[in-house]
Amino acid sequence: MSINVESVAQRLIEATDQRAPLEEIFGTEPSMSVADSFRVQQEVVRRRVAAGDQVAGFKLGNIAKAMQSKFGVDQPDYGYLLASQFVPENLAVSAQSYIQPFVELEPAFILKGDLGGEHTTVADVIRATDYVVPSLEIIDSRVRDWKIGIFDTLADSGSSGAVILGSQPRRLTEVNLADMPGHVVVDGEVAASGNTSAIYGSPLSAIVWLCRRVAEYGISFREGDVVIPGSCLEAVSLTPGTSVTGTFEGWGEVSFDYTP
Repeated sequence: MSINVESVAQRLIEATDQRAPLEEIFGTEPSMSVADSFRVQQEVVRRRVAAGDQVAGFKLGNIAKAMQSKFGVDQPDYGYLLASQFVPENLAVSAQSYIQPFVELEPAFILKGDLGGEHTTVADVIRATDYVVPSLEIIDSRVRDWKIGIFDTLADSGSSGAVILGSQPRRLTEVNLADMPGHVVVDGEVAASGNTSAIYGSPLSAIVWLCRRVAEYGISFREGDVVIPGSCLEAVSLTPGTSVTGTFEGWGEVSFDYTP
């Protein structure tokens, strides 16, 4: 028995809009597949765009072992990023917008050319990248207590919540993304540390993986898209009334206030 894509997509939209987590998305459906889950995500995105939103990029998640261990998902997830999910830095982000959020630090790639296909290489990623900026991603599951598997997080757009881009763009020749320490700082105290090498050895390699993976769905990326390759450190739970900063050593930082 195949899943009802339209029904599941609507439940996810309602859970997001009402900030009311679901107990489960698919239950114990025996015939589930990764492709089924991604079809649900695409239906959610289709409905959001039809209602006036816009696709602005794509994300890769759970690529680092620290993230897989934290949330019990043993393979990467991926999903669309919508324009409505991008929040300017140094401004207030309201806790009322999320259910059970965490924050991650990752470099964000802004593209100057098209990118994708099953034969994508690191050279293609370098050629298509205009610049990179520090970014913080807020992840938020629509499943209560993050009791998720790969099918759940794929249907749920990679558990995406928001993206905050920093304002210190760098060319790829100006940063060493294969070995760059980073930290998440909450109210002046380091809450998590990591290195971009945890992102599949290098974030460029992670984006190659993503391009090849989504090519089977006919997906590629376009000029102007923002692509984020996954966190370089363990996600940090967000607490209302705190100030959050993500810092890459020798590069820059990006901040927001998480308000009640």
